[in-house]
Amino acid sequence: MAAEHATFAISEVKVGRGAPWAAPLPWLIPPRIALQILLTGDPITAARAHEVGLVNEVVPLADLRSRTQELAERIAANAPLSVLAAKRTAYLARPDVFDEAERLWTPVYLSADAQEGPAAFRDKRKPAWTGR
Repeated sequence: MAAEHATFAISEVKVGRGAPWAAPLPWLIPPRIALQILLTGDPITAARAHEVGLVNEVVPLADLRSRTQELAERIAANAPLSVLAAKRTAYLARPDVFDEAERLWTPVYLSADAQEGPAAFRDKRKPAWTGR
């Protein structure tokens, strides 16, 4: 559920940081779109997020809370064990990628670039990437 004005981004690439938590993104949306989001750090609109399947619904901000509450109540009215099993079933198809993502991103977190990105942001200047 997203408000019409919402935007979504994974902007770590713009500041030299990692996003291992985003590892399931290519499972949620087409991989080529996930790559664009991950490699550019550019935000996408709520409408685009809906179009690619990242969010189920886009609603006016004034309706967001009530619409989300309504959905939560519909789920809560169902049998708890069935809801839990359904949720676990949906995630069976997701490859276990978090450990591998952590392995890939550890050198990024430990890099000089990981320090340079936030420093450049703080100093309001363009980062001087070294790839180290």
